[in-house]
Amino acid sequence: MDKVFYVTTPIYYVNAEPHLGHAYTTVVADFLARFHRLDGYRTFFLTGTDEHGETVYRAAERAGEDPKAFVDRVSERFKRAWDLLGIAYDDFIRTTEGRHKKVVELVLQRVYEAGDIYYGEYEGLYCVSCERFYTEKELVEGLCPIHGRPVERRREGNYFFRMEKYREWLLHYLQDHPDLIRPEGYRNEVLAMLSEPIGDLSISRPKSRVPWGIPLPWDQDHVTYVWFDALLNYVSALGYPEGEAYRTFWPHAWHLIGKDILKPHAVFWPTMLKAAGMPMYRHLNVGGFLLGPDGRKMSKTLGNVVDPFALLEKYGRDALRYYLLREIPYGQDTSVSEEALKTRYEADLADDLGNLVQRTRAMLFRFAEGRIPGPVAGEELAEGTGLAGRLRPLVRELKLHLALEEAMAYVKALNRYINEKKPWELYKRDPKEAQAVLYRVVEGLRIASILLTPAMPGKMAELRRALGLKEEVRLEEAERWGLAEPGPIPEEAPVLFPKEARREEAKGGGVETLQIGIEDFAKVELRVAEVVAAKRHPNADRLLVLRLSLGSEERTVVSGIAKWYRPEELVGKKVVLVANLKPAKLRGIESQGMILAAQEGEALALVTVEGEVPPGTVVK
Repeated sequence: MDKVFYVTTPIYYVNAEPHLGHAYTTVVADFLARFHRLDGYRTFFLTGTDEHGETVYRAAERAGEDPKAFVDRVSERFKRAWDLLGIAYDDFIRTTEGRHKKVVELVLQRVYEAGDIYYGEYEGLYCVSCERFYTEKELVEGLCPIHGRPVERRREGNYFFRMEKYREWLLHYLQDHPDLIRPEGYRNEVLAMLSEPIGDLSISRPKSRVPWGIPLPWDQDHVTYVWFDALLNYVSALGYPEGEAYRTFWPHAWHLIGKDILKPHAVFWPTMLKAAGMPMYRHLNVGGFLLGPDGRKMSKTLGNVVDPFALLEKYGRDALRYYLLREIPYGQDTSVSEEALKTRYEADLADDLGNLVQRTRAMLFRFAEGRIPGPVAGEELAEGTGLAGRLRPLVRELKLHLALEEAMAYVKALNRYINEKKPWELYKRDPKEAQAVLYRVVEGLRIASILLTPAMPGKMAELRRALGLKEEVRLEEAERWGLAEPGPIPEEAPVLFPKEARREEAKGGGVETLQIGIEDFAKVELRVAEVVAAKRHPNADRLLVLRLSLGSEERTVVSGIAKWYRPEELVGKKVVLVANLKPAKLRGIESQGMILAAQEGEALALVTVEGEVPPGTVVK
């Protein structure tokens, strides 16, 4: 198989600002491009803006701007948006560029000379926003099926492309290439379209009505229909017809689109390619709609619009990228919300991955003199070397959410391994084996960071720096154990995924300390309590169940200190109890208060009382 990969987003229409749908499709394309580059593919990633047509012309009029100045301004906003999201495209095509205009004129002339374009008059139902005619059957309750707006009845003379001529060919091609359109449901939708006449396609507009477009080479009084113009960007950016990039990449093209533009890409574009004598693209990958938190289509009127750039500002680019890729099964309509992003951020990124890195660094300083120890066999963690092989088919099938689930399952396995091996205890008995445990965890993190790089390129480079690992990686290196080289790790490293308070501190230079009055502090009842019994919680590894004496009574308290204290070493200690805290059930056992402890990073110590102070004494 040729290791060549070409991925495209739709070129985005410049009548509006970049929104979440644009961001999602572009992040998916960026993930695919990064994954294939990482895997040694010669890769080309194209995005851009669609800048001609009636809708753009009217938007420029409303803004009081010249059309060219308007499209220049809005196109630049898309570029800035992709910079914010860390999008590493190879080319950004604009349909107002000379290189694109030349290709449009060439293809139009070729198809015209072949007899597949003719002049005629047409009357039909037209949506200005879509810039296309609809049949009565395609309307939903008399409205545009995409925009939900009234359509106009128009009659005018235009040039037409003989699209119906290629319907039978396209029907058979789809039947012979079942994976051309993915997911399958959209392929079936197109097969249904092709089961009856599709008619010919109007490919021009009178210049007197729509002056903003590419004039037809043989009739300067007509401009090219926006779809016939825009679709050709996929080959104009590659230097069609003679460019080396066209010859190299076009046979491997993957288009990513939203389902609202299925027909132009699944019917217009293939028939155009056939008429112009160009080969078909490899895959048309169709994404679903992103819905608001309430499960309805996003709308300013409904107040359920999710702003991707507000989320990026709050949680960071890589967290937003991860959320979109992990949460949304490609091709399905999916609700998105800040609450869901926050849940993913805290559970997957802060608690599982970020905390693992912090714990590992702390233990390397404590038990290995701040160095990566010498390589050792992987034991059960060596299974991570098989993950890249499992991820490849998932990515090729666009099951990106499952690919990330596999990678994060390995991160969870690394956490379990540390908790089971307990290097903080093992070090007392066998320092070398404790260091071997830490090497395996570092090596596991190296593998995980490679697999997660296409989703979170910045943060995974940061992770590797925090552990003294080399930053530049290849996917094949995730298939080999023992590549983490012994050596020192940096003395300081930022928290990968800080929780909310730390995020605010990082952005604002500190958070204001909440101050309380003496009357508020007086409400807290602190008492000395003696541990008379301790045992592990039957339903939670990190919890201990303590029996505390307050002199005149005993209390049961559940505390999350199992990682730092063995039950037997707690008996007889005098601790400080918040005695008037409302009881709460923790994993099935009622906790009647809370004991105080101090924690910094991986280190934790109970607040204890020395001397002959009896249980029950008030702490002031």
